[in-house]
Amino acid sequence: MIALIQRVSRARVTVAGETTGAIDKGLLVLLGVERGDDRAKLEKLANKVMQYRVFADAEGKMNLNVSQAGGALLVVSQFTLAADTGRGLRPGFSGAGTPEQAEHLYLAFIDYCRSQGMTTETGSFGANMQVELVNDGPVTFHLQV
Repeated sequence: MIALIQRVSRARVTVAGETTGAIDKGLLVLLGVERGDDRAKLEKLANKVMQYRVFADAEGKMNLNVSQAGGALLVVSQFTLAADTGRGLRPGFSGAGTPEQAEHLYLAFIDYCRSQGMTTETGSFGANMQVELVNDGPVTFHLQV
């Protein structure tokens, strides 16, 4: 399971002109599901995302997690993160989870974050989404479990 996290001052997802999720300060989480991912990996990655210290403390050092910084999550499904780009000029997706598995784990990831008290907004699984963000820094990290 893969999360590409971006520290944002604001982010928004729209589908067919309608906003499905929006946050101010927080993390945009692009979430990719790979074959073999399960609940244990989901919880490990979700905890890492929520605890990852990418926000500045009073001294300007990255010592605060999203909750400590008063932020929220915007979680967007992104199956292309599971692409094999090692050969040729076209990505392969044989390592990506099936749509059914990916949707189940995506929704479970969101539910888990919410159950931990994290304000969590979402995209729309499988939809053609428009994602707008202001990357604060820029700060972007690739997390994988």
